[in-house]
Amino acid sequence: MIELSVVMPCLNEAETLETCIVKALNFMKLHAVSGEVVIADNGSTDGSQEIAKKLNARVITVKNKGYGSALRGGIEAAHGKYIIMGDADDSYDFEALLPYLKELRNGNDLVMGNRFKGGIKKGAMPFLHKYLGNPVLSFIGRLFFKIDIGDFHCGLRGFSKEAYYKMNLQTTGMEFASEMIVKSKLNNLTIAEVPTILHEDGRSRPPHLNTWRDGWRHLRFLMLYAPNWLFLYPGILLFLVGFIFSALLIKSPLVFETFTLDVHTLLYTSTFLLIGFQFIVFYALTKIYAVENGLLPKSNRYNKLFHFLNLEKGLILGFVILLIGLGLSYNGFSNWKALNFGNLNIKTTIRSIIPAVIALQLGIQIIIFSFFFSILGLKNQN
Repeated sequence: MIELSVVMPCLNEAETLETCIVKALNFMKLHAVSGEVVIADNGSTDGSQEIAKKLNARVITVKNKGYGSALRGGIEAAHGKYIIMGDADDSYDFEALLPYLKELRNGNDLVMGNRFKGGIKKGAMPFLHKYLGNPVLSFIGRLFFKIDIGDFHCGLRGFSKEAYYKMNLQTTGMEFASEMIVKSKLNNLTIAEVPTILHEDGRSRPPHLNTWRDGWRHLRFLMLYAPNWLFLYPGILLFLVGFIFSALLIKSPLVFETFTLDVHTLLYTSTFLLIGFQFIVFYALTKIYAVENGLLPKSNRYNKLFHFLNLEKGLILGFVILLIGLGLSYNGFSNWKALNFGNLNIKTTIRSIIPAVIALQLGIQIIIFSFFFSILGLKNQN
């Protein structure tokens, strides 16, 4: 039985591939590990496949392009109980895999390397990546998902084959690295971290990584997988600010020493309220879409969502707010009629007209979204 598969994604890595394979094989021989080296080739044209075969590594041809695609192809073809994946550019020492294997043997599902704890050799990481990209994206990942990992983007990491299938990874590009950590946390897998040294890339050509494009893909992934930070929290903030200030301004202007907030501000604050509500609804839609399409795991809280947000409650709330809007509109019309449809005091009239219009919009939106949520939740109903 093969215990360990070392998987390396490969796209024209002829300069460094042999060194990486030899180091991995040396590690297995030195520590009496039953293992294999799997090269997930993504269309190399420089003879990388022949180098790997000569060293008795298994070569898996992956036609779908992308870092994530190559790794998924290699991992799924691997025979080992445990997988350790790493780049084939000689920036990681494949003879120093024992800390990873020990943590996996101890029962951890995912073992991450931390280059900031292990050490980054001179010239091994671009200045922008070292002091901006990696720290910022790792901080966002820790904040959004409450994961105690210091280096989200270390390319050397290990995991069990069983844990890999629980992760249900979907991405094809560089964001695959972030998805693995996020999905491990969302599926309640155990995560450990070990110090890892990053060496200077052994290739003479530039790396495949594109700083801004791939950095954005990582950030986009983190935001889309944390709809609470992208939509819910901003939505709640906008809604509360809009509601509180609108309630105050409907009653009377807010007078300060150097300025006064009046009906013009009321127009903006009531709009904040409406936009905040739309953010909250979009959070719910995003969450439902992600769960129902297997991008996020289903939780008890998710199931409770459909018991709380049912059609009947939504329709009642929507019609009540709609009636409030109609009532305020009728009051405004009555005031105009009392003046024989003559000129109105704009500042007085608009204090009831603005909330009337917002209530009408809010009521209609709640009714429409209630029907939509009900349709989405049909298979969640008993």
